[in-house]
Amino acid sequence: MSAQWMDSLDFRAPEDSGRAREWVSGRNCSISPRQLLGFFVSLSLLSLMVAGLCWVSGARLVTPFTLLELLAMAGALLAYARHAADRERVEFGPDRVVVEWECAGRIERCELPTRQTRILLHDNGLIVFKAGQAQAFAGRYTRAERREKLARELRRALIAA
Repeated sequence: MSAQWMDSLDFRAPEDSGRAREWVSGRNCSISPRQLLGFFVSLSLLSLMVAGLCWVSGARLVTPFTLLELLAMAGALLAYARHAADRERVEFGPDRVVVEWECAGRIERCELPTRQTRILLHDNGLIVFKAGQAQAFAGRYTRAERREKLARELRRALIAA
């Protein structure tokens, strides 16, 4: 699953200086979990119909293998669906920077004071927000070659906050 930063679509610039600037990025998923469920149900019905026809015609071993195949596919699609809504959110307010990361429904949140926060590129390639000993990472869903540009944009937003 590839992902990329959606800053041009999801950047919301403040109307006045009291409001926050926010960047949201997420996985570039081509199918939603609801669409995925519909696909799996239709595929399962078709496979079970074929397995039923094979059962009636005497090929009894087709049905257990069909069930095994559907079980394996259900596991793979469940793993995909759990991560389809993964996202990152960076918000610059007048007194704090909020970096939030959601992975498989679990949310990690870090709040840093705006005046003490620095934005750097880390050795692992991600963008790091540092304030004293506290740090938070962003850029997981951004292509590596675009992270430096994103870090520059985030620095400008930090200065403007």
